[in-house]
Amino acid sequence: MAVKILRTHKRIAMVAHDHKKQELINWAVKNKAILARHELIATGTTGRLLEDAMDMPVRQMLSGPLGGDQQMGSMIASGAIDMMIFFWDPMEAQPHDSDVKALLRLGVVWNIPMACCQATADFILTSPFMHGEYEALVPDYSDYLHRPIAEENGVK
Repeated sequence: MAVKILRTHKRIAMVAHDHKKQELINWAVKNKAILARHELIATGTTGRLLEDAMDMPVRQMLSGPLGGDQQMGSMIASGAIDMMIFFWDPMEAQPHDSDVKALLRLGVVWNIPMACCQATADFILTSPFMHGEYEALVPDYSDYLHRPIAEENGVK
């Protein structure tokens, strides 16, 4: 495993389903003093709402269903996002559920801190690791990248 240093100034992905947007906005406003020390990156509508409510800059991607979730996933995979706050609605099917699942999967694949509800977001924000550097283990996928694909698929 390799080590990735999460700097004191973290790059935080902020994502929320439609039925969870107000919950995320309320949580972010309540925690503005802490969040203001970091870079916020959000999917389209959520980013605009956060920027307006918090009166601070939020880097905005596309709307989730239009590719924003995939943009976030790419940023996670390339190391451009340190953690993710994603308030998703488990009771509501989304037209882009496959993108949502892929985004959550990438957060786990690349071992970034990830909160999917307010309680976990509160725990992450109040962790001592939030206010300093953190050595995150990054899985070594070299065996996966160098696996014999032809044999795996029964091709000789």
